[in-house]
Amino acid sequence: MIEKVSLFTKKRDFFLFLLTSLAIFTVSIFIEYKNYKEFVRFDSALVEATVLMQYTKTKDSKTHQVLKLKSDDGLTFHTTSKKSLQDVKGKKLQLEIFMGEIGFYEYLTQFYVKSKLLQIKENSAPRQKVNDFIASAHENKNIANVYQALYTNESVDKDTQNAFSNLGVSHIVAISGFHLSILSALLYFLLRPIYRFFQDRFFPYRNSKIDLFIIVVSVLFAYMLFLDSPPSLVRSFGMFVVGFVLYDRGVEVFSMQTLLVTILLLLAFFPRLSFSLGFWLSAGGVFYIFLFLIHFKNWSAFWQLMGISVLVYIFMLAVSLFIFQNFSIYHPLSIILSLLFTPFYPISILLHFIGFGDFFDSFLEWLLVLGRDGAKVELNLYLFLLHVLISFAAIWSRIAMWALIAFSSFILVYAIYYVA
Repeated sequence: MIEKVSLFTKKRDFFLFLLTSLAIFTVSIFIEYKNYKEFVRFDSALVEATVLMQYTKTKDSKTHQVLKLKSDDGLTFHTTSKKSLQDVKGKKLQLEIFMGEIGFYEYLTQFYVKSKLLQIKENSAPRQKVNDFIASAHENKNIANVYQALYTNESVDKDTQNAFSNLGVSHIVAISGFHLSILSALLYFLLRPIYRFFQDRFFPYRNSKIDLFIIVVSVLFAYMLFLDSPPSLVRSFGMFVVGFVLYDRGVEVFSMQTLLVTILLLLAFFPRLSFSLGFWLSAGGVFYIFLFLIHFKNWSAFWQLMGISVLVYIFMLAVSLFIFQNFSIYHPLSIILSLLFTPFYPISILLHFIGFGDFFDSFLEWLLVLGRDGAKVELNLYLFLLHVLISFAAIWSRIAMWALIAFSSFILVYAIYYVA
C-alpha cells in the first residue's frame, strides 16, 4: 500500500498558504464592508424576509412577538411586532426596517431593528412546499417541526430545543456534517450499481470514483443551496470536497492539516462564518474525531466506531456545558441515540415518501418528554480553557490524550452528580 504524504512538507509552503488565505480574507472583508455601507446608507430600507422563528416575550409587563428573520440577501435579524400578530413562521414578510445604530459586527452576525410590517405573503418557495409536505404527515406540530429541522434546516421552538439539548442530541437536530456523511454514503451506494451498469457497456475507461464523487458532490451542493447554506453544512461540504481532492492526490486526509486548511479557506471566502457558533461547534466535533484517529487509528473499525462515539461525546461535553449549560441525567444517552440516528435518518426519509412518515412519532414524543426536565450545569472559564489547552496538547502527546480522557470523564461525573 502506498503511504499517504502530508499536505505541507515544508514550513515555507504552509506560511505561503497562510498569507494567501489572509489576502483572500482581507478582500472578502472589504467587499462585506462595502455592502454594509450600502445597506446603512439610508435611515430605512424595504426588505423581504422569511420568518425563521416566532415567540412571545414579556418585558416590563408588556407582551410582544419576537421575530427572527432572514432576508433575501442573506441577512439575519430580529424585530418585534404586536402581541396579536398571527402565526407567520415560514411566511415571507415585506418590511420597512429602520437602521438605528447597526454596527459592522452586527451586520456580519445578527442585529435587532425596529420595523413596520407592510405585507404578509405565503411562502411559495420549494423549501416551504417540502415543509408543508412534512407537516401533512404528522398530527403533532412539534414532531413535524423536528423532521423539518432534520430535512430542511428549519428552526425548532425553544421548548423542543431545550429538550434535545438536555438529552445531548442538539447536534442531531441541526443539520451538519453528520447528516452530510450519511447522505453522501447513501447516494454513493445507491448510484454505484447504476453507474457500473452503464460503465461496463459504454465507458469502461472512466474512473468510477471520480465520476461518482462529482455526481454526489453536485447533489449535495444543490441540497446545501436549497437549505440556504447553513454554516455547519458549509464546513462539512468544504471538508468533503477538500478531503476527496487530497485523497485523490495521495495526501493524508484524516489529519489536523486537512481540517486547518478547510477552516482557513472557508473563513477566507466566507468571513461571516467567523462569527457562527454552529460552524465552530461542527469544526470542534471533527477536531476530536481526528484527535481520536491520531492515537487509535490501529483499532478495528468496530472499536473505532465505539471509541469515537464515546470519546467525542465526553470531549464535546465540556464545550456544551460552557456554552449552553443544559444537562440531565439522560444526557449520556446521546451516545446511543447518535449511533441509532445513522439508520434512522435514511429510513425516516423513505417512510415519508411512502406515506408512513409518522412511524417514529411516538418514540420522538417520548424523547421530548424525557428531555423536558433538565438543569443548568455551568463550567467556568478556567476549566474550559484548561480543557482546550489539553486538547491541543493531545495532538502531539499521548500522555496529554489520556489526560484529556481523564479530565473529560471527571466533567461528566461532576455533571451527573450535580443533577442526580
